[in-house]
Amino acid sequence: MPAHQSIFPTFFISGFECSTFDWKDQGRRDCCAETLHKEHAQEDYAILRHLGIGVAREGVPWPFVDKGLGRYDFSCIDPFIEAMHAQHVLPIWDLCHYGYPDDLDPFGEDFVPRFAAYARAVAEYVVPKLPGPHFFTPINEITFFAFIGGEWGWAAPFRKSREDRFALRLKLCEADIAAVKAIREVCPEARMVHIDPLVNVVAPRDRPDLEEAARHETYEDTYVAWDVIAGLRHPELGGSPEVLDIVGVNCYSFGQMEYREQGPHVSLPRGDDRIVPLCELLQFAYDRYRRPMIIGETSGLEEGRHHWLRDTVHEALAAVDRGIDLHGICLFPGVDMKDWHKGIWLHNGLCDLVEDRGDLRRVPAEAYCNELRRWQKRLHRVTTLDDDPLSDPVNLDDIVIAAREMKAQPDADWS
Repeated sequence: MPAHQSIFPTFFISGFECSTFDWKDQGRRDCCAETLHKEHAQEDYAILRHLGIGVAREGVPWPFVDKGLGRYDFSCIDPFIEAMHAQHVLPIWDLCHYGYPDDLDPFGEDFVPRFAAYARAVAEYVVPKLPGPHFFTPINEITFFAFIGGEWGWAAPFRKSREDRFALRLKLCEADIAAVKAIREVCPEARMVHIDPLVNVVAPRDRPDLEEAARHETYEDTYVAWDVIAGLRHPELGGSPEVLDIVGVNCYSFGQMEYREQGPHVSLPRGDDRIVPLCELLQFAYDRYRRPMIIGETSGLEEGRHHWLRDTVHEALAAVDRGIDLHGICLFPGVDMKDWHKGIWLHNGLCDLVEDRGDLRRVPAEAYCNELRRWQKRLHRVTTLDDDPLSDPVNLDDIVIAAREMKAQPDADWS
């Protein structure tokens, strides 16, 4: 039997918070600067190498590199490229993590061509500097971006209606598709990872009249952006399965929610009998597109991180045993990040950040890292990168065999 070759050099991957939104009461945010990631780039990537992680989601900050009139300054990502070279980690370049230049309106006619031109410029800059394969996420979490910018008013463009959310989502999809085509003019073999949250929304127990709205959000609204990029809706925008390419699903405990008619939904408490096993959500997404998949982000909080990883891998293996084509699990973030609203450290990274005389010291989350090591050994994954992680293709048959041997069963009791 031929080996089932992975798209990525390691099954476990990671990434770094890189949001650049114009936030409701704070102005332009640079979440990468908040973690001092650029200053600690060599250390941050060395941490991933030590943990046997060979791929990281990394941001290109569009609002900061795009100087207008076709001029770009990419010097801010040079420290990341240097660290990637030194530590043998490949990037998935995230080109728009909720932020766009101040002089642009996402509803304007120039938004799509300007984003496509920027995406082409990114590819022209990074592809010659790093070995392939080359991975890109043109616009991160289109569905969620449309909520925070189109309906909830948290981030620019600060709209507050369902109609604006729908319009923003479609414009972001159009820009995303144009960017994919622009990138592939530079690098025809470039792979795309399209990432959005995987959610389960249920009606309040005393509101059976909201059951259809909750069901629609779970099984239809959540998939509209992926559908457009895949060419299943609005085919005039140029989507196709090849444009969609790799489906990245973000899986967090707060993705299981009780429906609210106004504003964000409310997370279900642990043990709620309406929680749906992650395995079933993964299978639904895979059956819809039949494309390679990754879990694009996942993490627990504080002391629950290692429990969450254990649950997530069990659910992922149960889904693999049912036939989904899963190529990786992204433990996000690699180092801690701040709560967008409260500004406090979330303690959700592989490393916590400890303030120390004006610096942020990286402190590994020991139980979380140990749980990662346990799964790497169980799945016959590398635990530390060698000098050439790309020298031998990664065989995913070990993952499939482990899933079959463990007979992992879906479980709604998430940590």
